Amino acid sequence: MSSFTLVIHGAPYSSQAALSALHFCKAVLESGHAVHRLFFYQDGVHNASQLVVPPQDEFDLPKAWQQLIAAHELDAVVCVASALKRGILNEEEASRHSRVAGNLLSGFKIGGLGQLVDATINSDRVLNFAP
Repeated sequence: MSSFTLVIHGAPYSSQAALSALHFCKAVLESGHAVHRLFFYQDGVHNASQLVVPPQDEFDLPKAWQQLIAAHELDAVVCVASALKRGILNEEEASRHSRVAGNLLSGFKIGGLGQLVDATINSDRVLNFAP
């Protein structure tokens, strides 16, 4: 059994990167392998926003990530520097930066590049999904 870390660089609807990562993640889990960590980086942090509202006839990619993370208790880390620059905040960061509310989907957590380094060290494979 191998362990994987997936680094998602693409926003939900601007490229195929995030959707490809979701499908790959599901395939890894269905094959009996482990996902050590999901790391949402650069524009990929938009996958963790609860403010994304796709049209009713379109696939809700952030919700799909949230459901997969909850169902498999995955470690889903959103890069703090990338998130703050793009307006993705948890309640703690919102308070710290005097913003009215956080908008991070439950199941995701804010973290730093140290967690990506840790994941690289502790995974058999690290795959990047970029536009």
